[in-house]
Amino acid sequence: MNQSLKSLTVILISNSTDSIILLINMKLSITLALLSATSALAFTPNAPSQAFLAKASSSTSLFGSRASDKAKTRGKWAESKGVSTESAASNVLKNESGLEYIKLTSGDSSAEIYLLGGVVTSYVKDAVEYIAVRPDAKMDGSKPISGGLSHCWPQFGPGEIQQHGFARNLEWSIASVDDSSAELVLVPNDYTKEMWDKEFKCTFTVTLSEDQLDTKMNVDNNGEEAFDFQAALHSYFTVSSLENLEISGSFKGKEFLNKMVGDEGEMQTEDRETITIAEEYDRVYKGVNDPSLSDKGTGKKLNVLNTAGYEDTVLWNPYGEEGMGFNEFVCVESAKFDPVTLEGGSSWVGDMSLKPEDL
Repeated sequence: MNQSLKSLTVILISNSTDSIILLINMKLSITLALLSATSALAFTPNAPSQAFLAKASSSTSLFGSRASDKAKTRGKWAESKGVSTESAASNVLKNESGLEYIKLTSGDSSAEIYLLGGVVTSYVKDAVEYIAVRPDAKMDGSKPISGGLSHCWPQFGPGEIQQHGFARNLEWSIASVDDSSAELVLVPNDYTKEMWDKEFKCTFTVTLSEDQLDTKMNVDNNGEEAFDFQAALHSYFTVSSLENLEISGSFKGKEFLNKMVGDEGEMQTEDRETITIAEEYDRVYKGVNDPSLSDKGTGKKLNVLNTAGYEDTVLWNPYGEEGMGFNEFVCVESAKFDPVTLEGGSSWVGDMSLKPEDL
């Protein structure tokens, strides 16, 4: 074809101006024909540009349906984790600030778990809320959530790492979720390795039934060397008023660290069977893991059932701190105060359940 065009060009140039105009018209016709043929090939299934066109089409669709595309992405992720698309779409929600949380339901009971910190922030049974979130809590991700069943791991209180460890600061991943249960996972990242370079895996499972809320904290040592850790659920529970609250359990005769005395606290012995709070509290009761909270204002009793791992109880209340809402909650924390030494390839489990009943 190229040789014929060259011959034609030579002949036409030797003729008049009219012939030159004809040449231009013929060149335009041939160019348009070639472009038409190329365009037709571009839309054939095997053409190289097909992938580009498909990508361009997908990008354009985002402007019209970002929510739809995000839902599809979440669905694919959920299916890869063995979670149904329907469950992921209906159970994983966002608050007004965009923080994700999981909503569990069972009969008339409900619970909410935030991915930030893996913290349970709500447990409602028979229209009564049992878990407290402080009024000064930040629910926008700017700091750990102040309230709920907050993780203190791998450190409780001050120490070599940061205050209460790092588990409450991080976004936990969803391993599985359905209407009444959720399993969250926390593994090492650059942030954790800078302060605690251990090969760990934490799995936190929350299961809601009509009668109670069950939690399980599983710590795996995936490395070869042993490591030490402490564990606690910094549990905030609602109260109608501190004057209506009584805390019972095997407290009498037990030693406790009263952190409100002296610079480093003082070991004391509890002489009461039932504890009431009328001052600032920060006490670690060693060997007490069966507390119950009775609230005369609601007519309800909440049993804290520590059946594995958690051996101690911490009582905390910032008495007099109006900004924290001190008169609307008490912390009755399930703790393993003495460090656990976990050998490589071994696991530790902490089981804690909440079981309400009428007074």
